[in-house]
Amino acid sequence: MLSLKGLHLRSGVLQSPLAACTDLAFRLVARRRGLEFAFLEMVSAHALVQRNAKTLDLLKTLPEDRPLGAQLVGCDAGMMGEAAAIVEELGFDSVDVNFGCPVPKVTGGGDGAGSAMLRQPERADAVFAAMVRAVKRIPVTVKMRTGYADPTGREAVEIAKRAEHHGLSAVTVHGRTREQKYQGKADYEAIGRVKAAVRIPVIGNGDVASASDARRLMEVSGCDAVMIGRGGLGNPWVYRNVAAGLGEPGAEPYAPTVEERRDALLEHLALEEKHESAWHAVVTMRRVSCWYTAGIPGGAEFRAGFCRAKTSAEQRELIAGFFDRAAPAVLVAA
Repeated sequence: MLSLKGLHLRSGVLQSPLAACTDLAFRLVARRRGLEFAFLEMVSAHALVQRNAKTLDLLKTLPEDRPLGAQLVGCDAGMMGEAAAIVEELGFDSVDVNFGCPVPKVTGGGDGAGSAMLRQPERADAVFAAMVRAVKRIPVTVKMRTGYADPTGREAVEIAKRAEHHGLSAVTVHGRTREQKYQGKADYEAIGRVKAAVRIPVIGNGDVASASDARRLMEVSGCDAVMIGRGGLGNPWVYRNVAAGLGEPGAEPYAPTVEERRDALLEHLALEEKHESAWHAVVTMRRVSCWYTAGIPGGAEFRAGFCRAKTSAEQRELIAGFFDRAAPAVLVAA
């Protein structure tokens, strides 16, 4: 169990925000197979305050899509506070600040938002203070990397201490620096240095795609919970399997069959059709199909044809045909 202010979670396995991935369809498919808590993809605080239509569309949800967190990216304290208040007003269960995104358009050459904030502790102070003042009920958290370029974890330790001082409810640490982006292995020992430095919960993140990965993360770092990132793509069973591997009560490991992977992919397609425009659904499913067919013989040929499909109806036929030909082997449980 993980408790963050008024948010009480049964599971210590969470889904991280992933740009262009953790949309409503993704979350609904995953929740029906074991996911309890998820973040939708990060949104710009400035765009949210301006009530940008595309940004508001990213925040769409349903009553069954709970509990759910929103993540804000920005470096202006006033704007971040105002956006946090909007997140609470919209009914989200938590609000997170992004100090982890490594892409140049966010970091702004080192003086901007995302992981660039790791090198700006005074500005981080102002952001934390503004966001905590702005919300009344929901927890404020921060997700960061171990450092901007320094791999020791010192920058993350400093930011985590400041987060705790300002009343944030938890910190999540991705075990890579900004310079690493998604290369190399996540450093669980660096996450452990953050855990040793603060009393608030520390959530570990990085390279968790199975129960054994999660156990190693928790054993090495001593973290309080685990956040799944890319390991959830095309594997909505990973949450229950990781929870089972960590010994959570009631969690049972599960090995999906090829047919169940097909059904999940078709469900994902149906949900994209229902909640997005027709063309947006087609384009999104080109990426999603890669997740679900990875490792299945003939997958590369299928994906090449799938990406040429112009309608969801064509995509549905291609999915059915591909999985009908696939061997009905049981996949390895995560």
